[in-house]
Order: sequence, then structure tokens, then C-alpha cells
Amino acid sequence: MNKIKSDIEIARASNIKPIGDVLKKFNVPDDPHSFSPMGRHIAKLNFQYIDKLKEKKSNLILVTAITPTPAGEGKTTTSVGLNDGLNKIGKKSIVCLREPSLGPSFGMKGGAAGGGYAQVIPMEQINLHFTGDFHAITSAHNLLSALIDNHIYWGNKLNIDPDNIIWKRVVDLNDRSLRKIKINLEKLKANIPRDDSFDITVASEVMAIFCLSNNIKDLEEKIGNITIAYTKEKKPIYAKDIKAHGPMTVLLKDAIRPNAVQTLENNLAIIHGGPFANIAHGCNSIIATKTALKLSEYVITEAGFGADLGAEKFLDIKCRKAGLKPSCVVLVATIRALKMHGGVEKDDLKKENLDALKKGIPNLERHIHNIKKFGLEVIVAINHFITDTDKEVKIIQEQCAKLGVKISLCKHWLDGGNGAKELANSVVELCEKSDASKFKYLYSDQVPILEKVEKIAKEIYSAKVIEVDEKIKEQVKKIEQAGFGKFPVCIAKTQYSFSTDPKLKGDPSGHTLSIREVRLSSGAEFIVVVCGSIMTMPGLPRNPAADNIKLNKKGEIEGLF
Repeated sequence: MNKIKSDIEIARASNIKPIGDVLKKFNVPDDPHSFSPMGRHIAKLNFQYIDKLKEKKSNLILVTAITPTPAGEGKTTTSVGLNDGLNKIGKKSIVCLREPSLGPSFGMKGGAAGGGYAQVIPMEQINLHFTGDFHAITSAHNLLSALIDNHIYWGNKLNIDPDNIIWKRVVDLNDRSLRKIKINLEKLKANIPRDDSFDITVASEVMAIFCLSNNIKDLEEKIGNITIAYTKEKKPIYAKDIKAHGPMTVLLKDAIRPNAVQTLENNLAIIHGGPFANIAHGCNSIIATKTALKLSEYVITEAGFGADLGAEKFLDIKCRKAGLKPSCVVLVATIRALKMHGGVEKDDLKKENLDALKKGIPNLERHIHNIKKFGLEVIVAINHFITDTDKEVKIIQEQCAKLGVKISLCKHWLDGGNGAKELANSVVELCEKSDASKFKYLYSDQVPILEKVEKIAKEIYSAKVIEVDEKIKEQVKKIEQAGFGKFPVCIAKTQYSFSTDPKLKGDPSGHTLSIREVRLSSGAEFIVVVCGSIMTMPGLPRNPAADNIKLNKKGEIEGLF
């Protein structure tokens, strides 16, 4: 039996083409006005070109997944495979993905560029520093932090209350020791020691603004509207008040241009922005998605983690802000993961277990029901593993048939686009009969903030109640009185369960959604609602992926997967 190649081995052996050749398929001219090469295989698209593109009727397909487990679901892999599959059947298709964060790359995942023969390349660059977008976002964010403290140091004309600065610092690594820090400890006359903290870059409001802006002007305006602190009289202070929006935008002027790369089959992929869905809104940039829609017939995009988080935020936040209407949704599942939701331990997943699968399928069914609440058609993509049995596949087919939902057995990991042709044809069929007028948000702008949270908790998470103490109620009241009540809500909670308990697998219901913190993101124009024990600065696991990442004797990277 031939040795199964690792993702990085497959990527290195690929026939990668100059990025200009890939862009040519979509009639993007090879000139300085259209794109700027970042080496031979990566390019940044230029606004000079993007702004001239005309809008056309294209199909937007959202790829989401069941509740994630250590067994894996393969959302990015399926997104890439579907894109290759659509191009295989003669459709012009582009996949739009998020940029990987160094946190997961060196923490749990080890990389996030797809897998097997459904990858985006150059895989190593994408998984590491890529085009430097995340570094630019980190720098812009921390410049604002430096300008706040500098303003206070030089007299504090705005009367900022040092005990009421809500702007944290960020770094794109998992470092739990930075969750609580003390700053200004140097004994200088004007220094005022205070508590501070770090979030991970993907949780930054600058990242959210980056992904929710329509152009550079919009980016600068939104940055200016960031609430950074309050005076002792409780008056809000914005980034524009300390003239931070100009220099921050300068740091982001190149990063805000979308990145063009390719799949293993030399089809176009646009990778841009990367907020997490468990602590942020979990979608790639609006600019990238809208650019792809102007260039192609079909655009595949994904939303982070399970549909309860990523899909809900994609639909209620990104689509609301951008005026997007998806044609259909692809819900990714693996038989392995469903058996895990049914109580099977990871080491036993290779064995056929029909009873466990039946117990785990309600998780899939819950996500199907939830997606349909938005008026969207859904198809289930079973990301195939060689240990899956015909009996197991049949059970899922039968259960989905009862719900009027088609499934597609996908083998893109092994066969690339050819393994996703069936899914591609089914997606085309759904898109052709799609009725955009049926799409709806879960809640209206006019609904009070806590009612929005309650709607999501009950309708999407199947919670019985939300738990809110008086302090948080008062915070919410002040946010609404300040005129921000129309903003959508962005719930931060564990990705591993419908509940706030990561150990509660399957389809739990009747639980309590406990709200720990509320954060106003006045620049990004949403309200972050932190629930349960979720951290906006994750920690590394006992055995991080970093333990196995190194350079070999040839100078090649090992350990990324």
C-alpha cells in the first residue's frame, strides 16, 4: 500500500502556476493597475481595478458545518473541493477564505489551508506570515493603544479616565499569560500604572472592521468610530478624538487589498481577513467576497466553526452589513464527528457504530433546522473517510431524506475536484431554483439588544433562558441610550457545543446562556456578548502543534498540516 502523503508533501509536489496565469482565467489583465505580485504565486488585487468591475448576477454559496469535534469536519477542505468541483463541471467559480491565524497554526490545528488534494497553495506561506495582513492589523491595533497612553502621558486634554480605558492590546499568538497585565510601571512623573490585557489579533475590533469595510474610506471612518475609553463623567472617547484613524489606516492601506492565490488544481482563491467565529464574527472580508462576485458565476465562502456560530454571524452580521443574499448553504459533516457526538471516544471512531451515529445525527438535524430559519436551502456534504461504511452513509441519507434535504458523499480529500463533482452539480441545481426573496435575518435591527441575544439563544442554541445580572443590564441600557441599540449582536462562546459547556455534545436543549460580559464595538458596528467561560485570548494546549514544527536539514518546514 502506498504511503499516504501529508498535506505539506502534497502541496510541495503540486504544479503551481504563476498567479498571473490563474487570474487570466477571470480576465484580470496582467498589468500594474490590476494586481501587485507578491512573489510568483501570490498577488494583491488593486482597488484601481476592483472599483471598475461591474456587479453581475452571481451565486454566493456559504459552507458551514456541524458542531466541531476533535475528529474533524473539513469545512475549508470542502470549500476548496467544491470550488474545484464547480470548475470541473464547467462553471466559473472562486473560493473566498479567511487567512489562518498563527494562534491555531502553532496551537491546535497546525495549519488551515485545506487538506489532502483540496488545498490552497502556497500552503506554507498562507499558514504563516502570508502577505503580512495580520501583522498590519496587529500593528494598527497596538498603535491605537500607544496613542491612548501617550495622550494621557502628555497632559490628557480629553480627560480620559485611566480606569475606564476599554481598548486592549493584541498579539496573533495564543498566550494566556497576557490575559491580565500591569503597564506604566516605569517610575516617570506622568506615568499612571494601570491594569491592561491582551486579546488575540483575530478578536480585535480592527480585524472586524477590516473585514466589514467596503473600501479604504469606509475603513478609516469605522476606525475613527471605535470607542476607546470614557472620561470620569462617562463621556465616550473615540479613536478619531486622538487622531488615530489616519495613521492606523495608513498601516492598513496595503493589507486591505484582497490576496489572490490558487488551489492545487490552479483555480482562483481569494484569502483575506480572518476573525474567529467563537470570539468574533468569523468571516472573510466583504471586499474579497464582493470582488469575487464581480469576477465569477459562483463564489464559495465559509464561516468559522459550526453553523450555530459562523453561519448565524455570516447571515445576521456580514450579509446584513454588505447586503448579500446567499443562494444556498452547504453543511459539512463527517461520520466520525457525528459518532463522537453520539458518545464514541476518538480512538474508537474507525469502528462501525450505527447506534452512536444515530445518537449523534440530531446535532446535524439541529443545524439543518437552524439554517432553514433564514429561508435558505441546504445540502449536506459528507466529508468522506475511508473508514466510513455503506450502512453508516445510508443512515444519514435516510435521516436527511425525512427532512427533505439531499446529501452528497464527497471525496475531494482524496480526489480533488473530481471527488466533489456530485456536490457541485447539486449546488448548481439548488442555486438555479434559489429564491433570494425568501432570505431573512433571524431578528430585525429594531429589536432591543437582550431580545436579540435571547432570540439567538432560544432559536439557534435551544437554550431555555439567558442569564443576565443587573450590572450587565445597566451596561446594555447605556449602550442603547447612546444610540447603538440597532447594532447586531456577536456572541462569543465555546464552539464545541450549542450550550456554553464544551463537554455537552450532541443537541443539548433547555440550558441557560449565561452572559459574562458585553463589549461595544462601535467601529465594527456590532455588540460583542461574551458567554460562559470563553476567552478572547486562548491558551496553548498541553501538546501544541508548535512542538512538531521545525526546519529539516533541507531547510524545509515540517509539522504544518
